[in-house]
Amino acid sequence: MIKKLEPQVNPIIENTSEEGLAVGMVMTDVNKKRLLLHSCCGPCSTACIERVLGDYKITVFFYNPNITDPEEYEKRKAAQIKFLNEYNDNLAEEEKVEFIEGEYLPEEFFNVAACYADEPEGGARCTECFKLRLERTAQAALKTGNHIFGTTLTVSPHKNYNLVSAIGCELAKKYNIEFLDIDFKKKAGFQRSIEMSKEYQLYRQRYCGCEFSKYF
Repeated sequence: MIKKLEPQVNPIIENTSEEGLAVGMVMTDVNKKRLLLHSCCGPCSTACIERVLGDYKITVFFYNPNITDPEEYEKRKAAQIKFLNEYNDNLAEEEKVEFIEGEYLPEEFFNVAACYADEPEGGARCTECFKLRLERTAQAALKTGNHIFGTTLTVSPHKNYNLVSAIGCELAKKYNIEFLDIDFKKKAGFQRSIEMSKEYQLYRQRYCGCEFSKYF
């Protein structure tokens, strides 16, 4: 099992693949299906993890090249790790949530999104961003032996669940893997994420993450 996570160091021994993913071996409870849960940030992950922990052995995949400011990226990663450390303290060893950090390459985001710089928030640029992050998550799930992949993106009221769902389901077919298709904002998911963020005193960002979203 992973010991206490530190924000300065990737806590899993890296094996950078041809897709540029920093991945490692993941231990699991044999009685649960393994879920690789893409996390956009610590605050959003809180309520999502809480909701599905009873059914899955969860590994959080922090892959967010769309956070184009390195300092902002480190703040959000630190908040993610802070939450997991404190949340895991109250869990049995076999339930503890694992962590994988995808390689931080903002150029991957710019390659797919720069031509949509003038698009409004929620437009074509965001669609390409979702596709990039979810595809890398599906690839990482296969490489780490996780049976299912999902994302915390749908907990936000600013994210289009139907769009995220369609992308996830398409990738599931492409990679012959299961997509956890949940609209996490339902059942007061977003409100719960705010409550938990306050409880764990997590840094909460003021914009989506990319250079372009600062201006909307």
